[in-house]
Amino acid sequence: MRSRFLLLCVLLAAIAGYALHALAQPRYDTRPMMLPMPSASSNGVTFAWFYDSGTRVVVLCRAGSAATDPLDCKTQTTLP
Repeated sequence: MRSRFLLLCVLLAAIAGYALHALAQPRYDTRPMMLPMPSASSNGVTFAWFYDSGTRVVVLCRAGSAATDPLDCKTQTTLP
């Protein structure tokens, strides 16, 4: 009787350990964060559009022709 109780305790501990191990595994979201859309350039200024499928937001980024020009990104609109 005592050996069955000990076997049951060991089995329950093994199941609990496996459950904790299974729940602690990282789950990675593999969706791309920003999808590039067509870009355009004019007079040394480049415009690039990106779409975030998770939040359904369109972002416009603007870059100048010089290396010192900052990259300027602004959220344009949230799609329905």
